[in-house]
Amino acid sequence: MEIVFKTNEQIIAKAPAVMSETHESNLSSKYTHIPTKQLIEDMSKLGWGVVDVKQGITRKGNENHKKHLVTFRNSDLKIVSANGDDVVYPQILLINSHDGKSSFQFRAGLFRLVCSNGLVICTEDYGQMRMRHSGYSFGELQNTIREMVSNIPNTIETLNNFKKKILTDEEKMELALKSIGIRFGEETEVTPIDLLEAIREEDKKDDLWTIFNVIQEKLIRGGFKYKNRQGKMRKARKISNFVKDISINQKLFELANEYTN
Repeated sequence: MEIVFKTNEQIIAKAPAVMSETHESNLSSKYTHIPTKQLIEDMSKLGWGVVDVKQGITRKGNENHKKHLVTFRNSDLKIVSANGDDVVYPQILLINSHDGKSSFQFRAGLFRLVCSNGLVICTEDYGQMRMRHSGYSFGELQNTIREMVSNIPNTIETLNNFKKKILTDEEKMELALKSIGIRFGEETEVTPIDLLEAIREEDKKDDLWTIFNVIQEKLIRGGFKYKNRQGKMRKARKISNFVKDISINQKLFELANEYTN
């Protein structure tokens, strides 16, 4: 699959804050403004282009200064399973804002080609990094990205461990129930089998990696039925808030990783 990077025009249309060169006017003089646009240009020099952007919902304040997410991918990096039936692309997620409320946050991500599924991963070896606005330099960015890329072998090992772990029916149900708790809490009723039912033939397997992806996709995209605290049946909505999306993703990955021990 050829990676298609977003143009500046496409980025602005979807998330104008990403390309904004201004910041909130009430910030301290000590605040050093580094536009996300500059990071995009610097990431491009390192071989990473933008494949997706998202922006927080504006309730008050200037929408051009709100927290936003930029997803980067490198055309030269991909992970292919031993039998070639699964292709995963490492991603780097950047979270930033122009309102002085957020430092640069870099997180490791994965993109699973078989279902166009975006994951946020978090392990001891391959997780997240922060950079302050003050003192930012291209050299610091270069070192940050180099360190994240150098940990890709650790990610491959983790994925292999997920693939080697075959879950029993009891373990599948347990994983599904715990995953439901991550999104809804303990007071919401969801039939676990609804989360475990594969959407496509490629996902009708029993290994942890496949089951984890099936559950993750269902929880993030919604569409399944659940009973709320009032006992009424509802249809789960897609999670559109990227901050919540990332939080659920990380917790799911940490949960699934427990089953490899």
